[in-house]
Amino acid sequence: MQIIISDEIRKICPSLTLGIVQAKVTNSPTPPLLSDLMSALETQFRQQYTLEQLNKRPTIKATRLAYKALGKEPGRYRPSAEALCRRILRKIPLYRVDTLVDIINIVSVKTGFSIGAFDLNKIQGNKLTLGVGKAGEAFEAIGRGQLNIEGLPVYRDEAGGIGTPTSDHERTKISSDTCRLFVIINAYNGNEGLPEAIEKTIHLLEKYASANEIKSIILSDHQ
Repeated sequence: MQIIISDEIRKICPSLTLGIVQAKVTNSPTPPLLSDLMSALETQFRQQYTLEQLNKRPTIKATRLAYKALGKEPGRYRPSAEALCRRILRKIPLYRVDTLVDIINIVSVKTGFSIGAFDLNKIQGNKLTLGVGKAGEAFEAIGRGQLNIEGLPVYRDEAGGIGTPTSDHERTKISSDTCRLFVIINAYNGNEGLPEAIEKTIHLLEKYASANEIKSIILSDHQ
């Protein structure tokens, strides 16, 4: 899968670096061991952070700054990593969705990166273009209906938008039948922490989702 970063994004977000992971996987309901891992992460996270400290995490701060540079209010359209972390700090447990979604959420909370995770078989064409959402552009966000993506970074395939750092699209979402996973880790603060996030993603996919035929790469214009 080729990823093209538009000039508009390059100009406004010059430090943007992408971590890509692709794998064949087996999805399943959340296993008890993975649920226990999520519970331990929630406890640890509440001990480590407060709501006031959250937006100072470099990865979350950089994503919020990118939103502001694009004209989007991050307090109203929160990046997914920030939303997950805020949920934990408000003492609301993370959703247990399924193995693949839970793994992505774990990595997102641990790293602060907003992560797009897609069923590769549902993506149309062989390339994704990262641009900026337009006024009135239709986007059915997972579990929340139509999302105003004007001013948000948005990945598009041949049929339209499939992912933003706030939410991914219903059309390409992970399901119980997903067997080919495509993950994009959005690092708006550059390469720092990204190799470790990729490594953690692969480790969890191998352990809990029988991942094989794994491919990973870091995409950047400033390495």
